[in-house]
Amino acid sequence: MVAADGTRASTPTLRRQDPSETAPVELETRSVSSVELNKRLHGREGKGEGERTSFTSPVTEPTIVLSEKPSAGALRGSDTDSHKGIAYLVRGDDVESAPSFPNSLPMSEEKEDSMTCAVFAEQNVAQSRKMKIHFATLFFAEFMNGWNDGIIGPLLPVIQAYYGINFATVSLIFIFNTVGYLSGAFANVYLTDRFGFGRILVFGSMCQLAGYIILAPVGPFPLMCLAFVLIGLGLSLQNAHCNGYVGSSRENASTKMNLLHATYGFGALVSPFVATQLAQPKHLAINYYILVGLYIFNTLLLLVVFRGRRQTEIKAEEGELEQRSDPKVVQTNKYKQIFRIREVHVLALWALIYIGTEVTIGGWTVTYIQRERNGNSSAGYISSGFFGGLMMGRILLLWLNRKIGERRVFFLYAIIAIVLEVTVWMVPSLVENAVAVAFVGLVLGPMYPIMMNHASSILPHWLFTGCVGYIASIGQTGSAVLPFLTGLLASKFGIVSLQPFIVSMMSALIVIWAVIPTRARYPASLSSSTTLAAP
Repeated sequence: MVAADGTRASTPTLRRQDPSETAPVELETRSVSSVELNKRLHGREGKGEGERTSFTSPVTEPTIVLSEKPSAGALRGSDTDSHKGIAYLVRGDDVESAPSFPNSLPMSEEKEDSMTCAVFAEQNVAQSRKMKIHFATLFFAEFMNGWNDGIIGPLLPVIQAYYGINFATVSLIFIFNTVGYLSGAFANVYLTDRFGFGRILVFGSMCQLAGYIILAPVGPFPLMCLAFVLIGLGLSLQNAHCNGYVGSSRENASTKMNLLHATYGFGALVSPFVATQLAQPKHLAINYYILVGLYIFNTLLLLVVFRGRRQTEIKAEEGELEQRSDPKVVQTNKYKQIFRIREVHVLALWALIYIGTEVTIGGWTVTYIQRERNGNSSAGYISSGFFGGLMMGRILLLWLNRKIGERRVFFLYAIIAIVLEVTVWMVPSLVENAVAVAFVGLVLGPMYPIMMNHASSILPHWLFTGCVGYIASIGQTGSAVLPFLTGLLASKFGIVSLQPFIVSMMSALIVIWAVIPTRARYPASLSSSTTLAAP
């Protein structure tokens, strides 16, 4: 190779060391032309194919003198000297020199690192996008569950008027709803293990869709009761999996749980506005046709987004690793494991009373205001106020939960709720009662997410989804049992019995919360190579 400017460059030369010389290695320098350098490297001149790049600037390099048996250190020292622009390969008596490009390797590594970072960044963006889609889908399913519970209050007087039945008879819809909830609670673990998370969500939505299709023609009252069994079953399964999926999140689980239940409150806030506008016996069917359309959309959304996959697959798509479990745990019957955990039953009882109290207030308060405070059909908006407060409490009070601590702040919320409910009981003012009910919703709102967050800290993680599904499903039975008991009490003592009943249930929540353990009795994780079969 010939340099462009014909300047002289240097190259190392190798000579034998005389034994009489004391120094094993010495360095000399001499200048050679770039033409001579190319001849020595390649034995030729010219610019043939594959010719190496030549130098364009003069350099001076040392002459390396080696003894008969050069040391490893000398070889290492002379192998490469890339900062001078020449690389040396020592082979016997010859020296092969080649130009070295000092920036090539670091630049290559830099480029590789930047490409790796770009790939990871793109992967994180894709995972984050998928996670948001998954959570938005679950939030809409929970929104529909809130719509289902929020519509009951304004429609109860309409159903009574349409069928000409009393409090006790209309309360039968809650009993049949309970049958559906309990069926979902006990079948959830088996169905999930057998068919998986995605398919059970779709099945639950289809059950609710079938229920509302039956209700839409407004057939005989026994047919309505049968429809509420299907609605209860579907709502139980969907609620269990929404809570289990969100509660198992590795990051910001508390915030996500509050947002999930805020969407429930939003659904329960919107539906009374719609139902109150249609609160006439002749318009009863329109409410159900609206729900049929919404549940068709919900079913298709769940089918398209989750595609019938198991929770492990969906979590992996979001970049979350599944919890490991001991093989012995996998082989043991899940039902036995769940039912042997005392905390599960205590939390389920708490959830039953809480959800029952929540739905009782949202459902029967409208009737109470109409009968005891001389309200009209517009009293249905009070139910919207309650569920609106419920939604806002789960968002606006997050900072207070963190500041005081979730366990301690619960007692504060419960005491405030009891005081406000007593004012609804004792103060004969429609406006005051409406405002108080809204604030009751505000302080009741954070309680259920707090319970779910606490459950995730004290229950075994390898059974968390099954435990939460059981707790949520049993809790949903409260939305049928307590309103039914309210109907029985109203038939015997009048609707005025509603407020003392609600106050007693709130007091029971305080007692049960006080006995719930504060610390887990189970290890946070199990370091086994076997992954628990997740839903």
